[in-house]
Amino acid sequence: MPRASSRNRQLIPDLLAPGLDLVFCGTAPSPISFRARAYYANPGNAFWPTLYAVGLTPERLAPQRFPELLSLGIGLTDLNKTEVGSDHELTPAAMDAASLHAKLRQYRPAAIAFTSKNAASLGLGVKSPVYGRQQTLLEGAVVFVLASPSGRARSFWTLAPWQEAAAFVAERRRLRERAA
Repeated sequence: MPRASSRNRQLIPDLLAPGLDLVFCGTAPSPISFRARAYYANPGNAFWPTLYAVGLTPERLAPQRFPELLSLGIGLTDLNKTEVGSDHELTPAAMDAASLHAKLRQYRPAAIAFTSKNAASLGLGVKSPVYGRQQTLLEGAVVFVLASPSGRARSFWTLAPWQEAAAFVAERRRLRERAA
């Protein structure tokens, strides 16, 4: 049974701005993330160490520092903004791909990276996405499917698609520096 909050429309607010290099999209916050009011706050989640390891952040950030990602051209959102829990606990109807598509049209990020195959499947409307950069765009954004950083998905972990997304962002950063 999903744990929902009727008091808050969004359990953890989106971190979005126009023209970001990359937006990460998961399914929904974990109970630990909800309590911390921060993305990927479970100590067993590899999200924050991975961002640093692949060069997306200059240091390893604590989850509570998630708003700092905007200054690095990175945003965060979830498909389900009303429930808390693991994927199997969430209500299928609360997975709002249409809202994600609208956000992508509004904010026009260069890329979106789904932080699990399940999130990618729901967001893209495909059954079995593969890891890495996808052939098609989503609302004009390049699409990456990443291995889930959740500790529960550790047996499926691979760093390669994260490195591919980081290389995309690094190239955009290099081009901006040359143009400045």
